[in-house]
Amino acid sequence: MTDIKRLDEQACLPCTGGIPPLSQAGIEGNIALLHTDWLLDEEHKVITRKYKVNGFAKAVYLSNLTAFLADQEGHHPDIAFGWGYCTVSFTTHDSGGLTINDFICAQKLDKLNNSLRLA
Repeated sequence: MTDIKRLDEQACLPCTGGIPPLSQAGIEGNIALLHTDWLLDEEHKVITRKYKVNGFAKAVYLSNLTAFLADQEGHHPDIAFGWGYCTVSFTTHDSGGLTINDFICAQKLDKLNNSLRLA
């Protein structure tokens, strides 16, 4: 099993369509170690966090930071932003649900955000 406390030190697995979605226990174990603002959708296929920021420029900056992280990891979320917020949602489309990649990226994004203190 993956050491979920150290997700931010791992790289995403290549998405080639062969990664199965996590079990319910895997999802619960991983989300429990993320910031409590990460929410699981009703179908347990998407995790989402809405970051509150000061103004529009910081929302754009956080969305660009998220895009940069996503390109580095090869795992791309859905991003929405506007004045005072940036919402990020992770899922693994090829797997039809959540994989370890979603939690790796979520934890890495939180670590970046904490170091820059954007939200």
